[in-house]
Amino acid sequence: MSECIFCKILNKEIHSEIVYEDELVCAFKDINPTAPVHILVVPKPHIENLNAVQQQHEELIGHVFVVAKELAKKFGIDEKGYRIVVNCGADGGQTIDHLHFHLLGGRKFSWPAG
Repeated sequence: MSECIFCKILNKEIHSEIVYEDELVCAFKDINPTAPVHILVVPKPHIENLNAVQQQHEELIGHVFVVAKELAKKFGIDEKGYRIVVNCGADGGQTIDHLHFHLLGGRKFSWPAG
């Protein structure tokens, strides 16, 4: 998707502070963080949102969570706790139409999300 900002980051057309990358995902710091640690874990294939995930993506989605867990450890938020958020669709708060996972930590969270 040539107009997708995340695809442009993945293709290195737009600079981002990448903290992890492998053949399946890329993780980078959010430019508008809502927590001291706010990292986006983005699958490399362009998948519009959670509704577009198919059986064939099962291994990829599992990999996202393994990477998120390792990043939580790397950034020192694994012991106290962290949150992983996936927004789906406009009413769900999704602003970029490329599936991504927010790894949030470094502060106490409450519910509803805040």
